[in-house]
Amino acid sequence: MAILSKIKSPKDLEHLTVEQLQVLASEIREKIINTCAQTGGHVAPSLGVVELTIALYKAFDADVDKIIWDVGHQTYAQKLITGRYSNFHTIRTYKGISGFPKRKESKYDVFDTGHSSTSLSAATGFALARDLRGDKFNIVCVIGDGSLGAGIAFEALNHLGDLKKDVIVVLNDNKRSIGDSVGALSQYLTRIITARTYNRFRDDLWKFLGKFPPYTRDRSRNLAKLLQEGLKGMYAPAVIFEELGFRYIGPLNGHKLSELIDTFQRVKEMKGPRFVHVVTKKGKGFETAEKNPEAFHGIGSYCAKTGEVKSKAQSWTSVFGDSIVRLAKKNKKIIAITAGMCLGTGLKKFREEIPERFFDVGITEQHAVTMAAALAMEGYIPICVIYSTFLQRAYDQIIHDVCLQDVPVIFAVDRAGLVGQDGPTHHGPFDLSFFRCIPNIIIGAPKDGNELIAMLRTAVNQRNHPFVIRYSRSTCPPIKNKNPDILPIGKWEILEQGRDIVVIAVGSMVKETLSALAILKGKGLNPTIVNGRFVKPLDTDMLQTFLKNTHTIITVEENTLRGGFGSAVMEYYSNSNTLIKVYCIGLPDTFIEHGSRDILLEITGLNGAGIADKILSFV
Repeated sequence: MAILSKIKSPKDLEHLTVEQLQVLASEIREKIINTCAQTGGHVAPSLGVVELTIALYKAFDADVDKIIWDVGHQTYAQKLITGRYSNFHTIRTYKGISGFPKRKESKYDVFDTGHSSTSLSAATGFALARDLRGDKFNIVCVIGDGSLGAGIAFEALNHLGDLKKDVIVVLNDNKRSIGDSVGALSQYLTRIITARTYNRFRDDLWKFLGKFPPYTRDRSRNLAKLLQEGLKGMYAPAVIFEELGFRYIGPLNGHKLSELIDTFQRVKEMKGPRFVHVVTKKGKGFETAEKNPEAFHGIGSYCAKTGEVKSKAQSWTSVFGDSIVRLAKKNKKIIAITAGMCLGTGLKKFREEIPERFFDVGITEQHAVTMAAALAMEGYIPICVIYSTFLQRAYDQIIHDVCLQDVPVIFAVDRAGLVGQDGPTHHGPFDLSFFRCIPNIIIGAPKDGNELIAMLRTAVNQRNHPFVIRYSRSTCPPIKNKNPDILPIGKWEILEQGRDIVVIAVGSMVKETLSALAILKGKGLNPTIVNGRFVKPLDTDMLQTFLKNTHTIITVEENTLRGGFGSAVMEYYSNSNTLIKVYCIGLPDTFIEHGSRDILLEITGLNGAGIADKILSFV
């Protein structure tokens, strides 16, 4: 790391030659591969933008200009050249640096980004503020890795083009999703259209044509524009961006440093909205990641030499993935829908074995939910498999298009609760709260993999209401029964019969509460342990029974305490005119930082020992 270890800020790139920058790129890749082999992380996306990152911070002044990274998991190289080399080994670990841009972490992280497609809207706000103050600086946003397809990105593109603000949009096209014409001709034409002489002539011609009478002026300008678009259309998909008001440049080879640096230096001298199309290879420089970019999009620890994943423990996600395939092979009405996360949600097997009923709609959760509503109206059984944190983006559609019409869409909500190393942008601590307040919905939270399968079968079997199944990002015990009985909706399960105190645990917290039981018994407490597997509707029969022989109810959930399961139980008893006491254990009213799931459960008091301590403090 002869060069990388000396880079303390982007200023240190100024005097490096292209040859030295190429060495730096190799060192950055080596650092990312070896570090993430231990910590896990978003390897393939970050490897794909190494040269792009270097070129941006070489061509622009990051101490003055704003460089916004849209999909935050592409920023590992950026972290390494912005003063975080010495503690890069702590990435995604508790109290270490984040795997995403974080304003509190560095002045070079200008906008927190964990989800996607927000950079263009942020750039619009920054540009408006800049111009209202009369400031002068460049605004660059790097978008890509699927994020340009989201609705908010097109909304912002449309607005930016209309405002005519000085903003540079860099598209990281790592799947050649728009075009693959990277060649000598396109490079030559790119150099022409970014040259000062060309742009001065273009602007002067536009002004000259503006002096003609309106009819002649408009026809002449339209003809000039058609000629320009015709030339560009021969080698690049420029027209759509030009029509939105952007100057289109590219496509560029995203791994050719000299070309990138030269183009960015030319582009920053231009005015108005500019769109630079850069083609990169996801996983570049790590053969295993290049061959398996989907697997290495976000991965746990692995062997740096072979790329082999170290841990292959069965997860809730894999249990769901196997189960939905078995059900879909028996029921031709089942359709699987995901929003750009096929592998992450366990749907790879479904995609391979039942491709005609699998739909990956990209990063468009709103579209996924409304599409599912219409499918359900037509008699199909759509199962939307979306991370809890990403499903937040479709909240209006859940209420307006699904629940208001009482359409039986099934939501498989993966990554509910604390996800671990991805941190606060990816934790799912709010779904019980935001689902519970909506009418017409059933909410289930299975205690283990067997119950997950049973709940999925239950959801498929009932066709009256929307049905939510939420589960965590953790490992599962071995599956004992792949064809369990359908569950009675709204009915709980007593796991341990005790006295005086009742502890009702939800989902992943059932296991942790059972771990707490041994500690409690050692302290002379013998509570009744209940699996509160349905959050809505509540098991009111069981709650009513508790009034006869219980003085204390304690709820445990991996969800925020504000409006969650515990709140539902308290609401029920508040109308019962009883002296029963209800205490709630759950996530605090704050954003939880990143770190391993075990550590986060410990610091929030949601592991066995923490739950036992809280119960003892209550009683």
